[in-house]
Amino acid sequence: MKIALFTETFLPSTDGIVTRLLATIDYLIDSGHALAIIAPYGAPKLYKGIPILSISGFPYPFYPQLKFCPPSRSMGAFLREFQPDLIHVINPVVLGLGGIFYAKKMRIPLVASFHTHLAKYAQTYNLPFLAPVAWHYLRFIHNLASVNLATSQAMVRELSGRRYRNVRWWEGGVDTELFHPRFQSETMRSTLTDGHPENFILLYVGRLAHEKNLAQIRPLLDAIPNLSVAFIGDGPARIKLGQAFSGSKAKFFGFLHGEELASAYASADAFIFPSTTETLGLVLLEAMSSGLPVIAAESAPTIELFQNQELGIVYRSGNMSSLIEAVRLLMAQPDLRNRMSLNARSAAQTRNWIAPTQRLVHYYGAAMRAHRIFHAKSSQSHARVNENYYKSNLGTRRGDEGANSMRIQ
Repeated sequence: MKIALFTETFLPSTDGIVTRLLATIDYLIDSGHALAIIAPYGAPKLYKGIPILSISGFPYPFYPQLKFCPPSRSMGAFLREFQPDLIHVINPVVLGLGGIFYAKKMRIPLVASFHTHLAKYAQTYNLPFLAPVAWHYLRFIHNLASVNLATSQAMVRELSGRRYRNVRWWEGGVDTELFHPRFQSETMRSTLTDGHPENFILLYVGRLAHEKNLAQIRPLLDAIPNLSVAFIGDGPARIKLGQAFSGSKAKFFGFLHGEELASAYASADAFIFPSTTETLGLVLLEAMSSGLPVIAAESAPTIELFQNQELGIVYRSGNMSSLIEAVRLLMAQPDLRNRMSLNARSAAQTRNWIAPTQRLVHYYGAAMRAHRIFHAKSSQSHARVNENYYKSNLGTRRGDEGANSMRIQ
């Protein structure tokens, strides 16, 4: 199968969408599929031999790391040369509109996947009037696809309830060999705590953005002695968070990758996740795979991930006493923490990337079948319209064989 992927974010950016996309691409290549990628400007020209078309754009005002990339004519030439069997638009907002346009123009199947809860972002940024606009806009463009994908069953239910069509679950995965407890390191513990490895370490990995609710962590450091917090990642809230955590036992490390990131996970004591805007949160799976108990704010995708298993603690979002109680409980009960650590690792080991990508290929096949059926029905409907036209305007008397012949053609 020849698949064209349109994505609003790609390398050199680092986020959950890119992590999922790279893992998916690796599996698709190994399975013999041909790929082409359309991504924002700055992406490499090739990734593992896959051609990449970079689209120029300009930074979003509230998130300069992401680019606003309107569709361009270069997409058409790129796609005509590649001749895809299917187009998959990943988190379509602006750049993805080009994929939708060319899927319709080239009459090939279209798959769309939903990854970012823009309506919740509107609430977080005190722009609640934009939430219904976001839902209406995203529903319109997603419903142009044959199949829509959501990254958790909670989001499948929400999107279906909001009249998104043909929504299916595309679950997440994790590299269980990279994110492994064996990468625990006392040297890394000392680094994460600025020379105090005896402290209890809470780790956060991900974008540093307002919608992640990271400022809610600050009172923890005032309430609980011998507690350190390590932030790994970057984003538009980096400067403000640095100010908010000034003078505390918090450190900011920017992006880490590969075994260095794996070591940071494995060397912490628990993973802190205050965000409630996620559609899944792949960093939760990475933390679990590393053997970390998770302390997470209550949200439908997070509760779904835990599935009543003893993997961590869910606290009430925005309720500081609930969060403090959760942290103190893990600090005071090492047996509970160890049990959660083993459970988390065990649960993550069932979540490699093979099954999710096999499911994705299945959805591609379903989209292609639905596309063929739709166009077959459209052709039949068009033929019936033509037949009615000729019957009403040209008649079907004997001697009208020429009209009948034209109608059949």
